Amino acid sequence: MVDKVWSDDTATQLEATVQFRKLLSDGKNSTMIKIIRADVLPRFAEFLSRQRPPQLQMEAAWVLTNIAASDYTLLVAECGAVPRLVELLESPDANIRHQATWALGNIAADMPSCRETVLDHGAVTPLLAQFKEDMKVSVLRTATWALSNLCFGKLPAEIQVKPILEIISLLIHSADEKILADACWALYYICDGVEGGIQDALDAGVCPQLVKLLMHASANILLPVITSLARISAGDDTQVQVIVEQGILPCLAQLLARNYPKIIKKQACLIVSNITAGSKDQIQAVIDADVMNHVIVLLKTSETDLKKEAAWAISNAASGGSSDQIQMRCFAMTFSLSDRRYLVSRGCLEPLCNVLKYQDVDLVYTCLEGLQNILVEGEIGKQGNESVMNPYAQFILENGGLDNLEELQDFDNDAVYKLAMTLLERYWDEEVSDDANLPASKDGSAENVETVPEDAAAQPPHREIFIGVKKNSRERRAPRSAFN
Repeated sequence: MVDKVWSDDTATQLEATVQFRKLLSDGKNSTMIKIIRADVLPRFAEFLSRQRPPQLQMEAAWVLTNIAASDYTLLVAECGAVPRLVELLESPDANIRHQATWALGNIAADMPSCRETVLDHGAVTPLLAQFKEDMKVSVLRTATWALSNLCFGKLPAEIQVKPILEIISLLIHSADEKILADACWALYYICDGVEGGIQDALDAGVCPQLVKLLMHASANILLPVITSLARISAGDDTQVQVIVEQGILPCLAQLLARNYPKIIKKQACLIVSNITAGSKDQIQAVIDADVMNHVIVLLKTSETDLKKEAAWAISNAASGGSSDQIQMRCFAMTFSLSDRRYLVSRGCLEPLCNVLKYQDVDLVYTCLEGLQNILVEGEIGKQGNESVMNPYAQFILENGGLDNLEELQDFDNDAVYKLAMTLLERYWDEEVSDDANLPASKDGSAENVETVPEDAAAQPPHREIFIGVKKNSRERRAPRSAFN
């Protein structure tokens, strides 16, 4: 077969290429290695430029598609096939365009250097042109999947994302779940990997449909949808307001209240935490949508990693909320000193204190800031009556939170240590003085504990997100089975 591939006779070349394609259909790695060792890949790349017969282009592209779906993708990218495959995206033959799209999608999925090679040869524009034609669903699936692979990672600055987003804004209305999922992943990649990508996505008008898709029945759709919205929620307050106004909060309340996969609930909590890191009006919107009660339940009852996300949402609200939000609504608390049972039944102070046991510096410090803000409001509630203990400090003392605060004296972070000491000395000075003398610093040297102004709780920043399913490359399609 190798000799036939290198023949000068076109019919013989086609016959040999078909034979190679059929060999590859068995999916065996040993077969793949034999073909690679035969050093015929450059020849197949050459066949991509042969317009006569068109079947030779088709078969050569098919062979390269299957090899690109293996562990030897880089060899396809380096054999000269990429520029020729990009040219075939404009072939008058729809089947050849489809096969070239599939091959390029596999190459782009392998590693950043392969994806950059495809992008550098200008694949985006001719690929987008295909979406403007009437396409079979199977072809549209392949094109959407390939586009998603090309969008993964950081797109070069010269790539214009607005034309891509115009196509995505149409694809996210598809009734086909595979198209819908890949389109939403592509949207997330743009929001995450392109400077200004969040605003570009908002300008493309994707948010109304994204929010609607939060109620989709399939978790395969929900994950890229909520991941995209989580990335948007990490934008500035104006950008976050767009998804708030589109009605995301009632949807999040349902996702948090029902039996959805943990990854979905984590992303929902992350969106809530980014919204509560915003303006007081945005915090109030979270409260009015009854989202915070569901978050508090998760903080009390869920697994550790989900508790962590819930803690961020509550801590951010505590740090940035108004007096009214902290005292009465956000935490469902009352200032009645004789009615602490209500605090226990509905409040978040106890689970918030429990989070202080974590070793996550950012999380613990954020919780401390939230507690500080709540305790400041407790002082206001005393109305200058110094004979009465701060109700929130009393609650923390009675429910074991003080022990967790005292343990932070040994926390391996100076900022956490100092803030914990500040709270201990200000609100529980008599209680802690009954124990051993508080260390002035972690190294035993004398040090005055820094006093943090009561109104100095900074507005927490929006957090970036980590997606557990995000890898260096997305799953590629398996080699196609041979046809006669």
